[in-house]
Amino acid sequence: MGELRRDPVVGRWVIVDTDHPASPKDFNYEQNIQKGGVCPFCYGNESMTPPEIECFREQGTGSNTPGWQVRVVANKFPALQIEGDLDRRPLGLYDMSNGVGAHEVIIESPYHAKDIPDLLPQEIENYIKICCHRAVDLAKDKRFKYLMFFRNYGSAAGASLEHAHTQVVALPMVPKNVAEEITGAKSYFDYRERCVFCDIIRQEMQEKERIVLENKYFLSFCPFVSRFPFEIWIMPKKHSGYFRTMGDDEIRLLAEILKETIAKVKNIFPNLSYNYILHVAPINGDTDVEYYHWHIEFMPKLTQVAGFEWGTGFYIDPITPERAAKYLNNK
Repeated sequence: MGELRRDPVVGRWVIVDTDHPASPKDFNYEQNIQKGGVCPFCYGNESMTPPEIECFREQGTGSNTPGWQVRVVANKFPALQIEGDLDRRPLGLYDMSNGVGAHEVIIESPYHAKDIPDLLPQEIENYIKICCHRAVDLAKDKRFKYLMFFRNYGSAAGASLEHAHTQVVALPMVPKNVAEEITGAKSYFDYRERCVFCDIIRQEMQEKERIVLENKYFLSFCPFVSRFPFEIWIMPKKHSGYFRTMGDDEIRLLAEILKETIAKVKNIFPNLSYNYILHVAPINGDTDVEYYHWHIEFMPKLTQVAGFEWGTGFYIDPITPERAAKYLNNK
């Protein structure tokens, strides 16, 4: 008989297969094969993208030319436009507003075929630093209430371009999934006067069954209520609602654990597609960060969400997170 496990934050249930758990060889996933071709994100093709918003580049090199390490540009086909007013209004029983927001692309490196495990530590640090810079800058716009940083790597994960990149979308309201997580965290805090994510970290460090990696500032682990096989969360040990407040030493160790965590997964599943999402507290006064704790959720594309999941909101994980952690640690 499988197990039902309940997420202590949002109350979501998952079904974990404990009777016949899968092993890595059981996953027939779509491999991400680089096809090449002309790429607007590659070194030397800077004129093919919108103008730079921010960039780390070599001294003496000009904007929108070669010589860069990390570039930020506006999305050429943005979901939201930065110009204008929100203008919330009704349409009968429906609500509407103008599509105001921001949609940017962070091009993580000049190298077309390199994923995060292939980059040098300093290159990953520069990528994280520029994410922090963009969070600080976009938070100054009082129209924005939430910043969504996400990374789609590989076609099975929804990436429209092969060249590795991260997207940031600034939203004028807090999205539903985030609101549910915040509501759950606040309910836990109101009842116990503690952060639920801090309690998760304490329990993971005590039990040591699901830990993938650990360093001074961060913990990487397969969550007890994993929705997907080999799902991993990376969480700061120090309570904070916002990643943009990290110091240089924290950024260095986040770069290290991010690189090593993804490398561990790709050692088992070569050419894997995956998503990761940065979960942060809302901005501009929409919530008190006392009860929220930022973190990264990493989700490999090893299975598909199908009718049962869409119909019930339950997820089925064919491998327990405890077993997944053992494979990742080669135990």
